[in-house]
Amino acid sequence: MRRILFCSLTLLVSSAIGRAATCASLASLNMPDTTITRAEAMAPGSLKPPYGPTLSDLPAFCRVTGVLHPTSDSHILFEVWLPEKQAAKGQQSWNQRLLDVGNGGFAGTIYYEGMAGNLRKGYATAGTDTGHQADAEDASWAYRHPEKIKDFGFRGLHLTTERAKTIVAAFYETAPKKVYFDACSDGGREALMEAQRYPEDYDGILAGAPANDWTHLVTSGLDVGHSLVADPAAYISSLKLPAITAAVLAACDAQDGLKDGILNDPRACHFDPGTLLCKSGDDLSCLTAPQVSALRKLYAGGNDSEGRLIFPGLMPGDESSWKAWAIGNAPSESNYVQNFFRYMVYDDPTWSGLTANVDASLRAANEKMAEPLNATDPDLSRFTARGGKLILYHGWNDPAISPLNTIAYYDSVVAKLGPAQAESSVRLYMVPGMAHCAGGPGPSAFGQLGIPTAKGAGALNLLEDWVETGKAPTELVATKYTTDKKVQMTRPLCPYPQVAKYAGHGNPDDSSSFSCVIPGGSK
Repeated sequence: MRRILFCSLTLLVSSAIGRAATCASLASLNMPDTTITRAEAMAPGSLKPPYGPTLSDLPAFCRVTGVLHPTSDSHILFEVWLPEKQAAKGQQSWNQRLLDVGNGGFAGTIYYEGMAGNLRKGYATAGTDTGHQADAEDASWAYRHPEKIKDFGFRGLHLTTERAKTIVAAFYETAPKKVYFDACSDGGREALMEAQRYPEDYDGILAGAPANDWTHLVTSGLDVGHSLVADPAAYISSLKLPAITAAVLAACDAQDGLKDGILNDPRACHFDPGTLLCKSGDDLSCLTAPQVSALRKLYAGGNDSEGRLIFPGLMPGDESSWKAWAIGNAPSESNYVQNFFRYMVYDDPTWSGLTANVDASLRAANEKMAEPLNATDPDLSRFTARGGKLILYHGWNDPAISPLNTIAYYDSVVAKLGPAQAESSVRLYMVPGMAHCAGGPGPSAFGQLGIPTAKGAGALNLLEDWVETGKAPTELVATKYTTDKKVQMTRPLCPYPQVAKYAGHGNPDDSSSFSCVIPGGSK
């Protein structure tokens, strides 16, 4: 099967090369279920995309836009950007690689900023809106559109990847040396979906904070939401979040040998929310009894009526970042929960989470949406058999997706592949003090999503070395920058289950003062 697919692609590329060696002539490429709407040479400088900020400092490139229509209800927008064949003096020429970008939330937009960053570094790059145009929290486009849900779930990115490879080969008259994917959140789900379902699409994948168990993640939000919203007295105002963080750090910060406002592994912190119970009255420094119960639920995660875990909860240590994802500005249902069940699961715009039964909702979500949306299969043998490499990462203080889910998925992959095969193909990096994909109190810039680290090679560079030279990644360095982009702190990130341990001397803001060790053991 692999030989047939390779030969088919070779024939298609050979045909394309014969007709399209210039940017403008890419408009005549003939690809299945594809309409090229633009093939235009772009001068160096700035570009204002259809949405988002103006992109500046772009090199000259060939911009290809198109529409994929694999079904009568599909309208998948995609773009492929190609550095010039012969770069002008001082500009980066094509590095012979294709690096694609992913999406967040319910997708609906092309990640132009990510494409611009890739282009500046010499990559050919591609992105897609996955079949609809909408804000990331809006799933109304899915209402009675099952094919659009498939486009979002798996088909849009896969087809974009295939077309991008053909376009790259036609323009440069050679196929890309290697093909990579770098994304986080829903993009992390897309990454794992690619490795599981389409293992020949990418040679290397960098996947952050994956929302790969979509049905359980969102249904857990329904259950946890009941604790915060059903009883208004239980709602925790965002004004109280700093007091919670302060209490957690007072109880646990020094446990890892360094009091620095960062929990190395929050699982070791057994903070009791009851210590914040208001003794008399209610103010911003304490929690009422209903709020204590709600906080415990946020840490515990969602459960069904039998007490079985649906999806793990949030970690302690940076509760101040919960407002945007977990708390909101006032008691209300989560947009993700509401949109998912209204427009994807039940096709009922009047559905309300306040009255929904958690068990019935989970059952319905799994029956209808697990197949197109979930990417939980631990069997990556087809991906690894062809030399594919996967680097996973997750922030320990992610306020949107529990980091425990990524650890559980990684452990399932190791169990399925066996320790030796997993060691040769998969890495997981847990990031202390990092929020969702980036940010947070700890160093969170380590080469993901084009965010450079100040010290050593970044995660994408390590992934490329692993794929192209066989050099397996060990530790990498994360950087925390000040608001004026100066280096504030660096820390090593260690391959899981290792953690970075302070030596007890030296500058705690410099990574050289730490070493990677097995918890409770040695290096």
